[in-house]
Amino acid sequence: MFRRVLIANRGEIAVRVIRTLRALGITSVAVHTASDADARHVREADIALQVTKYLDMGAIVAAAEASGAQAVHPGYGFLAENAEFARRCAAAGLVFIGPPPEAIDAMGDKIRAKATVSAAGVPVVPGGAEPGDSLLSWTDFPALIKPSAGGGGKGMVLVRSAAELPEALESARRTARAAFGDETLLIERYVENPRHIEIQVLADTHGNVVHLGERECSLQRRHQKIIEEAPSPFVDAAMRERMGAAAVEAARAVGYVSAGTVEFIVDGTTGEYHFMEMNTRLQVEHPVTELVTDLDLVELQLRVAAGEPLSITQDEVRLRGHAVEARVYAEDPSRGFLPTGGRVLRLAEPERVRMDSGLVEGGVVGSEFDPMLAKVIAWAPTREAAFGRLDKALAETAVLGVITNVPFLRALAAHPAVRAGELDTGLVERVLPALVPDAGPPDEVLAAAALAFHAAPVGSDPWEVADGWRVGERAWTSWRLESRDGVHTIQVRGLPEKSAEIRINATQAPAPESVGVVVSGVAVPARLLVSDAKLTLTLAGRTSHYTHARHDDTLWLGRDGQSWALTRHRIGDPGDRPGAAHAGDGVVRSPMPGTVLVVKVQPGDRVSAGQPLLIVEAMKMEHTVTAPCDGQITELPVQAGQPVDMDAVLAVVAADSPDLPDSSGSAGES
Repeated sequence: MFRRVLIANRGEIAVRVIRTLRALGITSVAVHTASDADARHVREADIALQVTKYLDMGAIVAAAEASGAQAVHPGYGFLAENAEFARRCAAAGLVFIGPPPEAIDAMGDKIRAKATVSAAGVPVVPGGAEPGDSLLSWTDFPALIKPSAGGGGKGMVLVRSAAELPEALESARRTARAAFGDETLLIERYVENPRHIEIQVLADTHGNVVHLGERECSLQRRHQKIIEEAPSPFVDAAMRERMGAAAVEAARAVGYVSAGTVEFIVDGTTGEYHFMEMNTRLQVEHPVTELVTDLDLVELQLRVAAGEPLSITQDEVRLRGHAVEARVYAEDPSRGFLPTGGRVLRLAEPERVRMDSGLVEGGVVGSEFDPMLAKVIAWAPTREAAFGRLDKALAETAVLGVITNVPFLRALAAHPAVRAGELDTGLVERVLPALVPDAGPPDEVLAAAALAFHAAPVGSDPWEVADGWRVGERAWTSWRLESRDGVHTIQVRGLPEKSAEIRINATQAPAPESVGVVVSGVAVPARLLVSDAKLTLTLAGRTSHYTHARHDDTLWLGRDGQSWALTRHRIGDPGDRPGAAHAGDGVVRSPMPGTVLVVKVQPGDRVSAGQPLLIVEAMKMEHTVTAPCDGQITELPVQAGQPVDMDAVLAVVAADSPDLPDSSGSAGES
């Protein structure tokens, strides 16, 4: 076995590999960029070396040699499926903990992979491929066009008729050329609303190949997996045996070694399955297989790479209970799942389930890398119980300072179709409107925030105590708090930790019927107890608890997997805080943390509503920011290449007055 292993990755997968290395007594070596120097994987590794970037193969190999590592584990993503990197490791005398480069090459080309596994008797989706076939002559619709060198759904185009085919081919070709440097395409018969089911395989250098059962990965959005589980609620023992045998043959066909995954597209009506692709690495969702088989896949990868034969035969593989995994992303479902970011001010992770996480309090989630932060994985004897444990674990998760998709995950996992196991790859998109939470804070959250701000100014001078004391009736103190849906007025009087009263939106008339404990404009008794990690609010006799963190004038509150940021709005603020701007004030904000790629206007330019002003890029995603109204650019504080935070002011548009004619005579021109 190896004495020292370098991990050519970051984030939660690097931390997860370190965990197994530590258990085996193997020294772990981490690599990191300058911006990642304080990351969790750096803190947990035995040795850490800085490199220019994670994709610099020469720097990674040099770091491995300098550290005295004998082997390199690539994790997933980055260089994990790069045959050239595997060859460079071998040339330097390092063991690449993964398949041989020939297998990576064979499965990395979708056209070659289909031909190879088809020759081995594995069923494939009927289709055609360049250069041998003319894709323009395809007649079986609907059809799916794919780049041969692609992955992750990029460049895939659905075509429903022959009339759409020429334009779709050109679109897919442009994307393939730009993203992969290879414009070769293939076309396949499209299976409507299929299930995505994959088989975990494991092979050694002694000719042994086994499968470890299936994973259900049908819960996706834009070809990105969200929730995965094992085993699949759709697959019975006989189907598992057939699909497993096909996956083993696919692995044998390319001389595969190490852990890999064979993905199948499955007709949810007939059960007919076809080979889709093989991922020549450890998968993000590998923990669900580990929990139902009681096997450590990273340990098995290490032992295979060290030349040991597999310690388990196919007859010895047993699936026990059910496991389900949810991916926690730094993204905002209420804004179309745009990437988010920020500093982790407070972190709460569940303790009674498995949590593969790269998060640490004080760490910064930036726009350089993939937005996946962590994975919550729950096991139970039954599927129903596993989903119940997952829901509870997600409710206990808080990442204050960064907006995440945790509320969305809870809603998806609780959806009746998901609980019934009636899954397909189009389900999430069909039910999406019901899964995206309201961005506005509930009244009790506003109350907790106002009481927390009210309790903060404490001094020795009795006149500094914010209890509202005066001769006669105690006075109300008004707090204007900004959230993502606007500015809210909350009035407080009394001492929050003893006895206080609160009124929300006191300038409005009381609602004829109230929902919950707060009626708009009506005073209710309140009390707030504050500890280092928890706020306890009692409002009109109902008590609730919140995780909390404060940064300057912004208070973050978390409860049941949700989080809210409330910022103190001082009198005279011009609407330049996150959440305060609407189309009418002309303030244009960045929808995500990232980098300004293009600036299309200059100060003084006249613009029309909807006109593109700038392009912001984050995590390889471009977003065009448009003018909120007709008017003139009065401020433009950013330039191309400049990093920006989410909600940073990008421009200010002075709106045209509806009462005055446009003296320039050129309204709406750029």
